[in-house]
Parts: sequence; C-alpha cells; structure tokens
Amino acid sequence: MAIDGKILIVDDDEDILIAGKLLLKRHYKTVVTCNRPDHVPQLMAHQSFDAILLDMNFSPGESSGEQGFHWLGKILEIDPQAVVVMITAHGGVNIAVDAIKKGATDFIAKPWENQKVVATLSASVKLRRTRSEAELLKQTNRALAQVVNTASQPMLGNSEAMKQVHSVISRAAPTDANVLLLGENGTGKELAARALHQQSKRASKIFMAVDLGAITETLFESELFGHKKGAFTDARDDRIGRIQAANGGTLFLDEIGNLPLHLQAKLLTVLEQRKVMPVGSDVSIPIDVRVIAATNLPSEKLNNEDTFRQDLLFRLNTVEITIPPLRARAADIHEIARYYADQYCKKYGKVNKAFSPESLVLIQAYSWPGNIRALRHSLERAVILSDGETFLPGDFHLDAQPGQAGDIADLPTKPNHAELPNEGSPDADLNLERLEYRAIEQALKKHRYNISHAAKELGLTRAALYRRMEKHGL
Repeated sequence: MAIDGKILIVDDDEDILIAGKLLLKRHYKTVVTCNRPDHVPQLMAHQSFDAILLDMNFSPGESSGEQGFHWLGKILEIDPQAVVVMITAHGGVNIAVDAIKKGATDFIAKPWENQKVVATLSASVKLRRTRSEAELLKQTNRALAQVVNTASQPMLGNSEAMKQVHSVISRAAPTDANVLLLGENGTGKELAARALHQQSKRASKIFMAVDLGAITETLFESELFGHKKGAFTDARDDRIGRIQAANGGTLFLDEIGNLPLHLQAKLLTVLEQRKVMPVGSDVSIPIDVRVIAATNLPSEKLNNEDTFRQDLLFRLNTVEITIPPLRARAADIHEIARYYADQYCKKYGKVNKAFSPESLVLIQAYSWPGNIRALRHSLERAVILSDGETFLPGDFHLDAQPGQAGDIADLPTKPNHAELPNEGSPDADLNLERLEYRAIEQALKKHRYNISHAAKELGLTRAALYRRMEKHGL
C-alpha cells in the first residue's frame, strides 16, 4: 500500500525515469520525474519532496560527476534539509562517495536492484521526516523560550539604589559568571535574574526557574537531576531533570538558602563537575548552564558554615548583587504603584485613578515590610474597594506603622475578621476560618513575612500558603 510521500527523480535517461516511476509509485503516492535538472528549482518552489533521486551526469559522454555536484549544491541551497540520493554508474562509486561528503544522503548504482532502491528510499524518507520534526521542535523551542523568557513585568525604578543594580546587571549579564542575588522577600530578585538572562548571550535559550524552597528533600535529586525508569517506585518513565532541561540557557535557583547542607553538597558536585547523573543511572551527562541563585538569608547566616557551605557560596557568588528593599528606594514607589494600579484597574474593569497627594505621601513614607509584593497586594485591594475618583489614604489601610523594619504592620481593617477575640480570652473563638486566619497572621509576623519559613512552620507548601493569604486578604 502506497504511503503518503513525495519522490522526485532527476535523470536525462527516459528509461530510468519510467522504470523508477513504475517501481516507486507502488510505494509512494506521488512520484515526479524530471529530465532537465534546471527545472528542479521551479519544482521545489511549489512542493516539498521527501527524497530526491539525482543523476550524477546529464550530458552524453560525461562521467566526472561535476554536473551532479553542481545540482546537489543548488538543491541544498534551496532546502538545507533536503534528502538527496545520487544515481551513478558502477565506475562512478568513488564520485558518489565524494557527493555524500558534499551533502548527499546515499547513492544507488546503475543498473539498480529494485529492493535496494526501495530500501534506500524508505530510509531516506524516514530521515527527511526526522529532520523536519527536529527542525520543527527547534523552532517551537525557540518560540517557547522567547515567551517564557519574557518577563511578566519590568524592573521598575530609577532611584540611585536601582541605578547601581542596573549598572551591575548590565556589566555582569554578557558574561557567563555565576551571580548571587541577595535581598528581602518581595524585592524582585527573580526580575533581576530574568534581566540578567535577557541581556546575556543565552537570551534565546531557556530560562529555567527552580524554587528550591518548594521542592521536598526526597524529590530534590529527581527534580533537578532527573531519573531513569524503575529508579524508584513511581519512576514509570525516564525523566529529564531541571538542570539538564536548562542546558545551553540559564538556571535560576531561587530560595537557595533553604537548601539543607547535605543537598548543598550534591548541588556543589554538579556545579563543579558540570555533569549530572540521573537517579538510577551510572552515566553522567555534561551540562552547559549559567547559574543565577537568590536568597533572602542575611549575610551573617550566609557566611555561617553551619548554615551554608562556604565552598558552594564561593561557587555561586562570582558576582553578588543586593536588591534594595522598597523602604530604601522610596523615590521609586510612585512609579511602581502607578504601574500596578493600572494593571489591576485593567484586570478588574475599573477606570484608571490618580493618587491623591495625601495617599502618595502615605505610601512613600510607609516602610513596606513585604516590599513590592506587599505594595502590590495593597494596590489590588485598593483598586477593588476604592469608590472615589482618586486613591485616598484610607484605601490602603496603612494607619499603623511597623515597629521596626521587617515587621508586619497591624492592619486596622480586616474583612470578615473584625470580631476576633484576644488570644487569652476565656471564650476563645473556635471558628475554623478565623483560627486559620490567626495562625497564618501569627506565622507571618513571627517570620517577618518570610513566606518559606512561615509555610514550613504551618506545615504548608509555599503555593498553599499564598492561596490562603489571598483567601484571607493578607
């Protein structure tokens, strides 16, 4: 039964064309013949061929194969992925071998054997389709990388503190040096990592972000290094690890300060050897990644051998960039607030509003212990609840200032939780919703809005804690 495929036969011998067509039309739906090679470009312009049978010589008495070389080059110039099988006489086998060196896929000697021709064409058609699939995958990956690598929001701010950050990023990005990003939660470390990637020579490749705080210890090696089928109970198929998936691109390791010491040792080995070994395999796979890491650990903990391996720190902080907290760049708050206000007005179908002078003074004077993340949440709430023509101070619920930088301010207005009793009250409230709210609020205060630490104390994943924070308006 003829399969869906297109074959082009190019030869000046009509007998060869007829015999080839009679043979191949039983195996392929479309077989096109051509006795003049100068017609080939026009034929290729209107259709794509799975394989092309091309004679080496087209003039009487010609045996050098130069004509075949010439048209082979023309065909590959038109379509670099073309699969060309050369047709040659017995005495021209050496010439056909030269043609393969110049880009031909295979050759068939005259007079040919039908089975040999069919087998050669079958392999050639499969090769063409494999090449086409590979090229399509490359194009798809490039398109996906471009979408994934596009930051969902820009790094905003032109304060002196941010100018220094942008300056270091612009100098470090074009290199392959590893970068360590330091800063409190919510300062925009991932945005800085994406800016480094977008300005690097790897910008067209993948940006792979891995939240180490969200990966359990038992799955660390499988997630980062991959695994082989049967390596453990649930390993039903081979799986590529995050590090190998980032090959050629940038690997962003977020919350690296949360990684236990014994796992830090495994990561260090991979970064030093530039190889990964999937779980259940005994073969190492070379990797080529640029590593950008981020942590909210203060420098005294980061430089403590009991908390963080110093040899891993030296490997990661070839370039060190500290992202300033929002309270240290108050001049940027208006621009950032305007950006998010416009985003949320669009999201919720609201008319864009200006900030009243009083509200602007308020948000610029506030210390924002949760940094940009806290400002963003406050603006989202203000967009939803504000009913005036401009944003007013009361729309942001920032009456109480925190006692010190990093503490969470007590919000005076807490929807649905206004009647919470004191913790020591004899008639303590046992409502599960309010108990959950109180537990989350206390954990956030205790850990100064460090989401990873609060989630760990609550026995939740970071994603689950974020969902509950959104649910309770925290």
